[in-house]
Amino acid sequence: MKTSPLVIKSREFLSLATNVGFLAALLFFALTSAASANDSEGSNSNLLKPSPPIPVAFVISEGAVVIDFCGPWEVFRDVMVGNDHPFRLYTVSDKTAPIQAGGGMKIVPDYTFANAPAPKIIVIPAQSEPSTAMLEWIRQATKNTDVTMSVCTGAFVLAKTGLLDGKTATTYHGAFGAFAMHFPKIKLKRGARFVENGNLATAGGLSSGIDLALRVVERYYGREVATKTAYNMEYQGQGWMNPNSNQVYATTPVSTAEHPLCPVCGMDVDPKTAPKSVFQGKTYYFCSDDDKKTFETAPEKFTSK
Repeated sequence: MKTSPLVIKSREFLSLATNVGFLAALLFFALTSAASANDSEGSNSNLLKPSPPIPVAFVISEGAVVIDFCGPWEVFRDVMVGNDHPFRLYTVSDKTAPIQAGGGMKIVPDYTFANAPAPKIIVIPAQSEPSTAMLEWIRQATKNTDVTMSVCTGAFVLAKTGLLDGKTATTYHGAFGAFAMHFPKIKLKRGARFVENGNLATAGGLSSGIDLALRVVERYYGREVATKTAYNMEYQGQGWMNPNSNQVYATTPVSTAEHPLCPVCGMDVDPKTAPKSVFQGKTYYFCSDDDKKTFETAPEKFTSK
């Protein structure tokens, strides 16, 4: 008995649904991008020439913030060009012994800095204090990368290499004050989802790394591939199309008696439970004991206007 031509096989239906959904998403993103002059300009600049497989190194150490590296990892992993995944992903650290990332996740790095393959992309998440070997590897490897990118306070690691000196960068909004104080040779840009400088790029906090990774995909393979990647991930954020889309963090918040802010990181604090210190007759509250110690080392740096 012949099957009716009106009966669509389930796989064919799913394929059709996926393609229709993607086309709808592509149209939506196209309409959105057309409304943004910054977006239109950014999509056609800083293009990269892909030469797959493209090696992507994730530099990690103790305390690495999971979304900072797993977000970009998922982006690069999900890219499809034809029938191929063009990015080859691996982790690199001081040792191949397991490290404990944020929240207790244990990761066994694939390589050490002594034997890691040469990367074309480096991803630097927020993590513990970088070793000398890490900083030197980043410096040397960046001479031949297409993109060396930091996420969140991974910008501190990249800044410590000296590669950002004289350039503009961004970081996690709660670290703006500390970053500006520690790295006066770098121009801090508040309110940026990400900042690009040649083969260097810095993203804002946490989920900003997903947007910067999608932007890197766009630079290699164009907006359609980046849009399809975002669609397949069910990621609806549009910050990757507009580097200035973090304007909610552009203005420095003001600390008041009713709503005090930590003078070191700028985050909200609860005066009932927060560590505190008195300087020149005024009480200051802190997010942590470490911030309190930092403040007490040189309080004038955090109180002078």
